[in-house]
Amino acid sequence: MITHKQYPNHHIFETEIGGRTFTVETGKVAELCNAEAICRYGDTVVLVTAVASPLPKAGIDYFPLTIEVEERMYAVGRIPGSFNRREGKPSDRGVLISRLIDRPMRPLFDEELRNDVVLTNTILAQDYDNPVEIVASIGSSLVIAYSDIPWNGPTATTNVCYLDGKYIVNPSQDERNACQCFVTIASTHEKVVMIETEANEVKEDILMECIKLAHETNVKVVEFINTIVDAIGKPKFTFEKAAVNHDMLDDLCEYGLDKIAYALDTDDKNVREARLTEAVVDFKEKFGEKYAEDWDVQIDVCLYKMQKKIVKKWLLEGKRVDGRTPDEIRPLAAEVGVLPRVHGSGLFTRGQTQVLSVCTLNTLSAAQKLDTIYDETERRYIHHYNMPQWSTGEARASRSTSRREIGHGALAEKALLPVIPSADEFPYAIRVVSEVVSSNGSTSQASICGSTLALMDAGVPIKRPVAGISCGLISDKETGTWRTFTDIQGVEDFHGEMDFKVAGTTEGVTAIQMDLKNDGLTMEIIADALERCRKARLEILNEIMIPCIAKPRDHVSEFAPKMLTMKIDVDKITEFRSTLEWGALETGVRQATEEQRRKMMTCLSNLEEAETEEERVRWDKAIHYLLIEASGNFCMLANYKALNKIMDEYIPKMRGRIIEGMHSEQFLSRAHRTLAEGFAEGNLEKAREGLKLHFHYIYQYM
Repeated sequence: MITHKQYPNHHIFETEIGGRTFTVETGKVAELCNAEAICRYGDTVVLVTAVASPLPKAGIDYFPLTIEVEERMYAVGRIPGSFNRREGKPSDRGVLISRLIDRPMRPLFDEELRNDVVLTNTILAQDYDNPVEIVASIGSSLVIAYSDIPWNGPTATTNVCYLDGKYIVNPSQDERNACQCFVTIASTHEKVVMIETEANEVKEDILMECIKLAHETNVKVVEFINTIVDAIGKPKFTFEKAAVNHDMLDDLCEYGLDKIAYALDTDDKNVREARLTEAVVDFKEKFGEKYAEDWDVQIDVCLYKMQKKIVKKWLLEGKRVDGRTPDEIRPLAAEVGVLPRVHGSGLFTRGQTQVLSVCTLNTLSAAQKLDTIYDETERRYIHHYNMPQWSTGEARASRSTSRREIGHGALAEKALLPVIPSADEFPYAIRVVSEVVSSNGSTSQASICGSTLALMDAGVPIKRPVAGISCGLISDKETGTWRTFTDIQGVEDFHGEMDFKVAGTTEGVTAIQMDLKNDGLTMEIIADALERCRKARLEILNEIMIPCIAKPRDHVSEFAPKMLTMKIDVDKITEFRSTLEWGALETGVRQATEEQRRKMMTCLSNLEEAETEEERVRWDKAIHYLLIEASGNFCMLANYKALNKIMDEYIPKMRGRIIEGMHSEQFLSRAHRTLAEGFAEGNLEKAREGLKLHFHYIYQYM
């Protein structure tokens, strides 16, 4: 006898976000996890699972949270293009989505939790108009929120774009591609906890409106998540907090807090590290025997807490470790042409942070081909960021590219994209590599400045130079006081609460990325940070970068490939195409296989049923290509294939003019039907009539 499986814990919850239904289904799959949910938004579906280890992980001084995004090619109806025909490591965008989920969630976990927590987002179906990052972010938040895993959430994440004077929540792909500004905001019910922005030189007031609207939407989503928690939420498990030897910490503070203060009070990282090493040696001589059992485990924890205490006190008082004022930028330097033979190079220095950026040009065929579940198929402009361990003075080997390096590279790429010329203006594939040669805070923003210098040195006609700057924050929960400060260096980043990175030109913002170590920002703090970064950005551009190189060089390097552009008259394209198709017609109609005849009618059917002009162009091309193919003439086929790139531009324009001239598509459709039916029936006269009509319309309206 068969027993039917029951799902007593099965629940479905629904809400509306941006005018579309967001559905959460729980209690039906992955029942061995701490919590799970199948989240759906439009036709985007993500399975989110959360698992926590029952016992803490020994020997670590951090919370072991892992966020995974599992991209499945079946989600968009594709087979992977790799040799194995199997998904491999996450794409760069998959890594960026993982970071997008991680950054707002991590600060809301107890910093003394040491149990492994793994959140996995498996993309089951992808609808480009309903972005997977929103579904995965909200799903991750609600799964942890209702699970038994301790957390101080929930959070929610929303996209907002600014398009033609309107602010749109979770815009479609077309709206995103056309908009002037696109922001992704994560919030708790009270505060903003993460900002990610790409913009086309947009003013700060527009950005603030986007952020406010996104936050308002997030508040409603958080309330929805709370209803799920109220309905099915599990009691949070208790955990063993990371042990801190408070006696040891108290002894070290009483004896040596002033020694740590002295060590930190310098603008030279090497001096600071040397002084800290001396202090640790002194501490071990004094207390090493007393706390011998805990020393190796506890000294780093105690040292961190002592430094944080000092840095927080100083920053709240308005004092910075290197003596700068709150709005003062570290000493800057910019150089171009620093390397021989490369196509372009720039060296940007900010204090002890230094980035060497190198630009390489190649033909358009060198653009990166992408085989992913996302709509992007090619990257013509690529930015890569490398930060070897020696750049921080650490003696450990470098491994494969880290998620952080991918994230920082993507940020700099996003910051420069709005000023990169189109392929028509500058027919090159462009790659910039930023090598961090010295790191003491804000390397990602230095890579933006270095990239700008390298591009201009390479003769890439960028619209305007781009600069990046970061803003930090320190606050006191008890008093409610807070301070922001411009251009954070390493120790301020490590012990501060915010890294607010803004890139842009003299005309406006091109990119923002904001990370936090606290429970969120108010709108007042965000506005203050934007204004600080605006002022600093203009100073960097006007006083350092533009004096170094005022405009792109008027020629590319002698070592770069040279492009010759030839414009072909439309009439000549039509003449050549007409010659080929008329030449192929008789042979093609006479000797076409049954399979080719069936295929022709399928192409016709698809053309007539297509819902978009893009689809109609595709099937229009397919009909004419099949005609040439059926002739069996290799030379004709080779020549027609050679026209592909030109045809991609020519056919849409041709169709547009004919349709506009006739105020209808029906005449062009009649020509294709006559040609296709004649071909399929083996009726040469009918096929000739169709082809004659087709070229008559072209000559009349082109």
